Amino acid sequence: MTLIDLTPRPSTGLANAHLPIAIIGAGPVGLAAAAHLLRRGLPFEVLEAGDTVAASVRAWGHTRLFSPWRHLVDPVAQELLEAHGWSLDQPDRAPSGAELVAGYLAPLAALPGIAERIRLGVAVTDVAREGMDRTRTRGRAGAPFTVRTLDASGAVADGAYRAVIDASGSWLTPNALASNGLTLPGLAEVADRVLPALPDVLGADRAVFAGRRTTVVGAGHSAANTVIALASLARDEPGATVTWAIRSASPDRVTDAETDGLPGRASLGVRARRAVADGRVTLLDGFETVGARSDGDDVVLVGRRGGSLAEHRTDLVVNATGFRPALDMYREVRLELDEIVEAPRRLAPMIDPNEHSCGTVEPHGYRELAHPEQGLFIVGMKSYGRAPTFLLKTGYEQVRSVVAWLAGDVASALAVELVLPETGVCSTADGGCC
Repeated sequence: MTLIDLTPRPSTGLANAHLPIAIIGAGPVGLAAAAHLLRRGLPFEVLEAGDTVAASVRAWGHTRLFSPWRHLVDPVAQELLEAHGWSLDQPDRAPSGAELVAGYLAPLAALPGIAERIRLGVAVTDVAREGMDRTRTRGRAGAPFTVRTLDASGAVADGAYRAVIDASGSWLTPNALASNGLTLPGLAEVADRVLPALPDVLGADRAVFAGRRTTVVGAGHSAANTVIALASLARDEPGATVTWAIRSASPDRVTDAETDGLPGRASLGVRARRAVADGRVTLLDGFETVGARSDGDDVVLVGRRGGSLAEHRTDLVVNATGFRPALDMYREVRLELDEIVEAPRRLAPMIDPNEHSCGTVEPHGYRELAHPEQGLFIVGMKSYGRAPTFLLKTGYEQVRSVVAWLAGDVASALAVELVLPETGVCSTADGGCC
């Protein structure tokens, strides 16, 4: 298959300069994009589906990040904040998600020039070109984007924008529990006992798990984080047990510390492996989940194991199977996505989780993020598709380059301004997110 020439052309990127640029999502990367656009003097609007900024980060706010503060703050955002009396304290300490919001994201969102341009409670449902569907080519590059939103009252509105920067992340679109990626048959019967990834096991959600059997499905670091917390809970709560269900033969991708150059992630893996070895966690390996049903108070997970069907009974299920990008909103625009990880075609080989960790992804910007639809950029975690190797610092470099291109500063957009330590930027033993 011949790849489409995705080289962005500044002349098309600068069309409709009187219109604002739409930023989808008021999380860390979306707010960093706002800071860069403000610095460049370009008009913008931030469209956030949640009732607060950084709504997704708040959902896992109890979780400590692997990365220290100095790798979590965008440089331009830091300059804007410091001009209003803010300072970065304890740069080498890794904060929790809640601390990231309170100490950085909320103050950034409150800055003059940003605060009045944030619209909360508006979910983006569709993106198109004004007056044309995806099949029409003539005049396409010069047509404004139409961004359709839905608010809490059910009101639908279409807005016109010069460009779109989608930093909405993927927290709200987890992978399916079924091993084949489809909706798990029987899920509706047990949905009230299936919880999302990274519940606050030792805090706000403690009563939910106390005295109950919990099964964590997934083999990644979010799963390991929850498994460790549940193992700790089980020491103090009679009747509380934890099972770790994975479809592979072993959780080596997480627990093999020798192959992980990132100290924080390695430590997490060591503790997960220890919890399995000492019997505090039951490992249900080689379990390919194919269905579920309710049997009284029990959730029955049905899976293929060892060539035959098997059943596993539990009280609660935590879906820690990872995340995928929400792409339905782009049916009427032209994207060029990798068929495996659903990332931009040029970026995909650079973030292949089979080859890269978060510290080994090469710096990249507008060229690697470009699509045939000129002026549309998916950035941040969502740009990585199904790959779990994303770092905030990498996302900040993405928006720096994209905003420079939108401003017509091609030289800056092409410059590489990201240097990661050789072992990555994850450093704490208590973290769960990079």
